[in-house]
Amino acid sequence: MEPPTLGLVMRKFLFLNFRSVAAVKHWFLARFTPAGRLVFSAMVLCAFFGINTGVNLAYQGFTFLAAMVVIAFWGSMFFRSPFSVRRTAPRFGTVGVRLSYRMVVTNRRRKKAGGLFLSERMADPRPGFAEFSAAREPLQDRRNLFDRAVGYHRWMWLVALNRRAEAEMVPVPAVGPGDSAEVTVSLTPRRRGRLDLPGVTVSRTDPLGLYRALRVEKEPGSILVLPRRYRLPPIDLPGRRRHQPGGVALASSVGDAEEFVSLRDYRPGDPIRQIHWRSWAKAGKPIVKEFQEEYFVRHALVLDTFWPVKGDERFEEAVSVAASFVAAVDTRESLLDLLFVGTEAYCFTGGRGLAQEDRMLEILASAEVCPDRPFSTLRALTRQRAPQLSGCILVLLDWDDQRQELVRILQRHLLPILVVAVVGEGESTGIDPGPLKTRPENFVPLEAGRIEEGLERWRRRTSNH
Repeated sequence: MEPPTLGLVMRKFLFLNFRSVAAVKHWFLARFTPAGRLVFSAMVLCAFFGINTGVNLAYQGFTFLAAMVVIAFWGSMFFRSPFSVRRTAPRFGTVGVRLSYRMVVTNRRRKKAGGLFLSERMADPRPGFAEFSAAREPLQDRRNLFDRAVGYHRWMWLVALNRRAEAEMVPVPAVGPGDSAEVTVSLTPRRRGRLDLPGVTVSRTDPLGLYRALRVEKEPGSILVLPRRYRLPPIDLPGRRRHQPGGVALASSVGDAEEFVSLRDYRPGDPIRQIHWRSWAKAGKPIVKEFQEEYFVRHALVLDTFWPVKGDERFEEAVSVAASFVAAVDTRESLLDLLFVGTEAYCFTGGRGLAQEDRMLEILASAEVCPDRPFSTLRALTRQRAPQLSGCILVLLDWDDQRQELVRILQRHLLPILVVAVVGEGESTGIDPGPLKTRPENFVPLEAGRIEEGLERWRRRTSNH
């Protein structure tokens, strides 16, 4: 086993310091009320200025404030929490949308309980050492050498990335012995994906209102947080009906959604699920159902996942734009293929009795960047599906030669194409539409962080046309 290098030892030392300081900060903010923080800060100042007791009387203020803090801390030690909590959380939430639901608190004490507060306990947002060492902050290249070596900005970025929701503390009405009280709690999801809720924090403030006593009640649960959706202008993506070889599968266990034509004798290779058992019983030989393959309007929604930084705002905005299209495209009489590349190439189809909007939003909620595979993987996936498509919507993270080549491939199939390029700050002005030069209205550049403004310009441009 090789001895650790000096750089590794220093990184571990800095990591442990960041982790310890974050733990102390969390403890301080969770335990002390705003009034308690003010008293504690004044106590520290009085301690600093009152070192020399012959110069001023600050030491007397320190004594008084310290006594208040000690009394508040002592009073919290008698808090016991024989409560049970039951949560009725919804299955889904949406990024940035306040989520409210009910909790039932049951008092198992022999006396009345009052002055209680309730809040969701979030998972620890502090990253592990492996994650801290391997992570790449979006602004890392702009940092100076000292900041890159220390990694403080990377640590703060990871903590913010792992803090998936903001929970509110709500008061609980007085609960008698053995009684229950129902309260409405709220939280605001900050990140898409699965939000784990390990437990509930029950707290009570001391009589001075400075310090909180906390008890954690285990009540595991989870909420799937869907991507943010934006309001899009009316989408006019014309396209002719295309032949779908083999029909469209209703589900993996059902078979083909083809139109029934007639019955015929069994031929070697016919699927067993197409056997018409009643006719076989009458005729004494295998009879199968014959179907006519169908033609559908089928659009593709292609999401670009090829970006080097996980959790970057640019990719998150692209996922939100893709989710907005899923919610806006009418799939009652057409099909919509969601194409993207993760650990492998994925294609999910919705519409006409297949997976509906909620299912496709669930899939987008779990989409991640793909930094270790070439963009040609997505190009090959799209080229494979192109003959069956009536039109295509591309949500791209850049507008480089590789992305423009993908558009040219689709143009060779004579497909109507809508390109939404999520670009960096200041990059949307004067950007060349490239292969869409003859159809500039089908090229929509949006700046990350200013998506709503870009969509509003697109709406105005669409209404003028």
